[in-house]
Amino acid sequence: MRKIRITAARVARYDDLIARYENPIEHACSVKEGQAWIADGWQRPESFCESAWESVSPFVMTLAHGGENFYDGWMKNPRSAMISCNDGFRPVSFLLEVIED
Repeated sequence: MRKIRITAARVARYDDLIARYENPIEHACSVKEGQAWIADGWQRPESFCESAWESVSPFVMTLAHGGENFYDGWMKNPRSAMISCNDGFRPVSFLLEVIED
């Protein structure tokens, strides 16, 4: 099974939506652009957001098991995917890449 590098490529924040709709919370997303984790198959990397894992894990699993070329050539590198977490207030775009042997 292949290892997958997960890199936070972009972190967005929509303050207008936060002010309008979100209840105050003590700990929001702490992911920083450039931050990276290594996924070893199906296991969520330590310190990786559980909610974000729900969004990226199907793609991580597919890549880890040899799948590639999602959506008929969507990515320039067929052994990668760009997947965003499901936080509508602070979405993070993650680049998933197979670590070459």
